[in-house]
Formats: sequence, C-alpha cells, structure tokens
Amino acid sequence: MTAISSAGDRKHRRGSKVPLLPQKRDDRDYDDCQSAEVGFDGASFSGAVFNLSTTIVGAGIMALPAILNQLGLIPGLLMILLGAWVTELSIDLVLRFGRASKTSTSYSGVVADAFGGFARTLLQVCIVVNNLGMLIVYLIIIGDVLAGTWSEGVHHSGLVEEWLGSHHWWTARSTLLLLTTFLVLGPLISFKRVDSLRYTSALSVLLAVVFVVITAGVAIVKLAEGSIGMPRLMPQVKDQADFWKLFTTVPVIVTAYICHHNVHPIENELKDPSQMKPIVRASLTLCSSVYIATSFFGVLLFGDKIMDDVLTNFDGDLGIPYSSLIDDIVRISYGVHLMLVFPIVFYSLRLNLDGLFFPYAIPISRDNKRFFSITIALMGFIFVGANFVPNIWDAFQFTGATAAVAVGFIFPAAIALSLSRNAHGIATKRDRVAAWLMLFLAVTTSTVAICSDVYSILSPDSDITS
Repeated sequence: MTAISSAGDRKHRRGSKVPLLPQKRDDRDYDDCQSAEVGFDGASFSGAVFNLSTTIVGAGIMALPAILNQLGLIPGLLMILLGAWVTELSIDLVLRFGRASKTSTSYSGVVADAFGGFARTLLQVCIVVNNLGMLIVYLIIIGDVLAGTWSEGVHHSGLVEEWLGSHHWWTARSTLLLLTTFLVLGPLISFKRVDSLRYTSALSVLLAVVFVVITAGVAIVKLAEGSIGMPRLMPQVKDQADFWKLFTTVPVIVTAYICHHNVHPIENELKDPSQMKPIVRASLTLCSSVYIATSFFGVLLFGDKIMDDVLTNFDGDLGIPYSSLIDDIVRISYGVHLMLVFPIVFYSLRLNLDGLFFPYAIPISRDNKRFFSITIALMGFIFVGANFVPNIWDAFQFTGATAAVAVGFIFPAAIALSLSRNAHGIATKRDRVAAWLMLFLAVTTSTVAICSDVYSILSPDSDITS
C-alpha cells in the first residue's frame, strides 16, 4: 500500500482532513468555518498539556496501586515507566507519518493513508469501543462515589447517602447519575472545540494531584508511627496461576496511557503545531509522575488490603485524626476529577462515531442537528450502560486487552513497519525494532490477559485480579 492514496480513498477520508472542530484561524481550509470562532488564535502550550494530561489520567489511576501490589514495587514501577516510554514512541510514529504524508490531520486519516479505508474504519471502531467502555466505567465510578456500591457482600456508602441518608428517591443511584448528566456532563460535552475545556482539564489534573498529596501525607504519617511497613519489592509467584495472573496487569497499564485519539484534535488547534512533541513529552512526564506517586503511596498505605479500585479503601477508618473528613475529600476530589475527564474522552468518541456513520457528510461542527443528535444518543447509551453493566472491572480488562492495545500500540507499530516500504523513508531501523517489540508485547500480553480473564470468570475458585 503506497502512502499516496487514491482519489476514492481521499473521498472516503473526509474526516481525516476535516476534524470535528476548525483549526486555528490562519488555516485556509477552514476559512468558511471561522464565523463561530472569531477571536480564537490557537490553543496554548499549557492548555494543550492539560487537555492531553486529562485524556491520560482517568479511571486507570485508581487501578494502578493494586497493579503495583501484584507486580511488586520494582517491576511495577518499571512497567509504569515502560508504558510511558512506549506511549511516547507510538505517538511520535503516528505524528511523523502524518506530517510526512501532509494529507492527514487525524489518527484515522494517518491509518487510512498507510493502509486504506478499511483499516481506518477498524481503528475508528476500536476508538469507539475503547472510549465508550471507559465513559461507562467513569459514570459507574461517579455513581459509586455519590450513591455507594456493594463489593463482595460489603456495602460501601456513598457521599450523598452518608450526608442525606439512604432509601430516598433523591439519593437513589439512577437519580444522582441523571442529575450529574444534566447539570455537569451535559454542558461540558456540548463544547465544539477541545481547547474550550482547558480550564476544566487543568482543574482535573489539580484534583489528581490533590489525591496524590493526601495519600502521600497519610502514608508518611502512618509510616512515622510505625503502623505500616514497606511493600514487597518483587511479586509473589506461588504457582502457575500466579504467574499467568501477572499478565492481566498489562491491559490496565496500557489503558492508563491511552490518549492517541485526542493527539491530532489537540494539535489541530495549536498556535504552533511543531510544539506537539514537547507537549506529549510534558504530559506523559506529568502523568507518569502522578501514577508512580499514587501507586507507591497507595501500596505503602494499604498493603495487601488494597482493593482493585483504591478509592474503595477510602471509606473507612484510616487510623489517623479526621479520617472521615479525609475520606470525603478524597472521594469528592476524585469524583469531580472524573466528571472533568469525561468530556475530553467523549470528544474523540463523538468525532470517530460520526466518521463511521457519516463519512461523506459536512463537518459535524457545522451541522448542529447531527452534532446534538449524536451527543444525546451517546450520552443516553452511556447512562443506560452505567446503570446495568454488572462488573466494570471485567469490562475494563477486556477493553484494555483488545481495543486499547490496538489503538495504543498495534496500529502505531503497523504504521512504523509500513514506513520502510513507502516513498517517505522516515522510518529508521530503531523504529522498526521498536515496532516489532510493540507488536510482540501487545499480541502476547493481550492473548494471555484475555485467557486469564476468561478463566477467572468461568472458575469460581479463581482470584485473578480484575
């Protein structure tokens, strides 16, 4: 497949050159779209860093402490750093190929240039599946924070339940999620420009840092008191099941770094698109630092009692003064954090779903009827899913082992390998080696993780962490 697509492919790739939103004002291809964007001279470096960081830091941050406890301190921290490095490499490959082809301003467009329209459609399906699953998980966790949840026969109270009491219609889970959808999420997902979310993204990153600071503070206090010990450095592998269980951690780490679907929309709005590479590096540095601190202090604080969702650990006595107040602050900050992450992930979900169903239509930002119809339909589906999906972590694991791995590693690796066979000649030997490594790790770990998940579901005696 050559890098220069046929005329038919160009027609099919309406979405690759025309993103959901207009680019900065000096782009000639969008002059007819600028009437609604007067005064927008392009997104800033800091705004882009916050938006990309918010795309990265979502529900995965709460699963990482359990992953670190399962892998052991040394392998776990190395895996978090490896995830950041491979993510930066994969994004760099996608960006370089897009700039070399000069025909694509979206991830799906880059894939279409490399492999054709079918591959583009497959990528969009993967992004839709990944983002849709993640948003359902976000809304479920928001419901858990507000209304409480049951885990292994134990009821974990929600904030509203604690404050206003249970058994009232206004404290019911469905009611609280409906109010959250209309009052908070609805207005945020109605923005047509990703840069409009830069302030909420900055706040979401700040709230993630607040969680880290509180967790670190509590852990340090208890460590000074001598009530907790250092976590184990290496994993405990007692039998073959424990060994295979280690592979189930990979999809969670992969999902924690997925942001590829929002890289091009953010780049398209920059004042200086050449800043995208340092923006990616700054965002990954910030997020990996948050991940490492959260994982380390979470394991240090709770040890083997840590839950798959560490937020669940913050609903009881922490063994320090003002424990109840600290629990509430942690849950409030994280609940609001997810509400602010939600619109960033929803943005690329809507963009790619529109590309799947309306590949030849005018840009969705110029069609209000289509824009709000897709928005309402997606939000309705997510709301229903959040009320009826029985186990979010099983869904989380399968999504991470399939769609997330494809979006984050398989497609970028395939693009890198295709560069050695096209006219651009921008793929180095190092790129090809890294691409083969990414493919090998993605395919093997995903296969083992899926098999392990199936085994954990079918075997009632299995304790494989989801």
